[in-house]
Amino acid sequence: MEGKTLNIGKKEVRIPLLQGGMGVGISLGGLAGAVAKEGAVGMISAAHTGYREPDFYTNTVEANKRAIHSELKNARTIAPEGVIGFNLMVAMNHYEEYAREIVKAGADLIVSGAGLPVDLPAYTKGSETAIAPIVSTEKSAKVILKYWDKKHRCTADLMVIEGPEAGGHLGFTQNQLETFTGKSYGEEVKKILCLVKQYEEKYEKKIPVILAGGIRNHEDYVHALSLRVDGIQVATRFVTTEECDADERYKKAYLDARKEDIVIVKSPVGMPGRAIRNPLMERVEKGERIPPVKCLGCIHTCNPAETPYCITDALIHAAKGELDEALLFCGAKAYETKSIEKVKEVIDSFGFF
Repeated sequence: MEGKTLNIGKKEVRIPLLQGGMGVGISLGGLAGAVAKEGAVGMISAAHTGYREPDFYTNTVEANKRAIHSELKNARTIAPEGVIGFNLMVAMNHYEEYAREIVKAGADLIVSGAGLPVDLPAYTKGSETAIAPIVSTEKSAKVILKYWDKKHRCTADLMVIEGPEAGGHLGFTQNQLETFTGKSYGEEVKKILCLVKQYEEKYEKKIPVILAGGIRNHEDYVHALSLRVDGIQVATRFVTTEECDADERYKKAYLDARKEDIVIVKSPVGMPGRAIRNPLMERVEKGERIPPVKCLGCIHTCNPAETPYCITDALIHAAKGELDEALLFCGAKAYETKSIEKVKEVIDSFGFF
């Protein structure tokens, strides 16, 4: 199959694949650099990038800002000519501060979801950092593109459509997760593409559209192209690679997972998520509350006095391989993973060329 290149801002990407950002600490400079080295887009998670910094719990924001620079530098060392960006959650406190720091560090791209990044264009204005919202429905796409057009007089450089089989936080209600099928969601994708075309015409520029969520193989890639998108985003497949920044025990949790172990969970962010059922989730399901070790004020939608568990604590436990206390985010088809691969092997398996 003949591959199609992507143009993102002023950058050309040889392979039409974005590696999905995964935090905390799952996709850092190591994974992002390895993906970018192969000609795809490497993405560093901006969710507590500095969790390994010695002053993380006493000087959290500054620790994260330092790590934004160090992780990007690490990725650039691996892939000097590669396209490397950050995934930044709207739900995070200090969102503007982190966005501006990412621009200052010289990242090629900010992909932003877990909420609508209504003012992201203001934080990247005048820079060469491209911007891409993550949307899941025509409604959310319409809101963000209209807002950027009216308030910021600009449009997206890239759009990521994240479907209902994605891992981590999901941009759907519980009812939508139950009703969207492959066919019906394909119709939603087509509606978003029609909307994007309007803004392409207005701004006289191509806005590449990337499809995400449950994409694991060549067949999924071909299906995505049949919907007329420009590329794909892949995350779960990269967790079980040698280059992934996660602890080996986290990777093994994917290898050991069965289909029935993968469930929809309620996140303190206020959105549903998809994860592997484990002792932490079983405790939460029974109504037990696990208070934060120390509240870092990281999510503006979280009430530390009421939250069933601290998402930062749970995700850091995951990154460190402390599985019983971890939130093990994953895609719907994580159970299909049977072995540890190299990043190149994963990318080649999609048959882009």
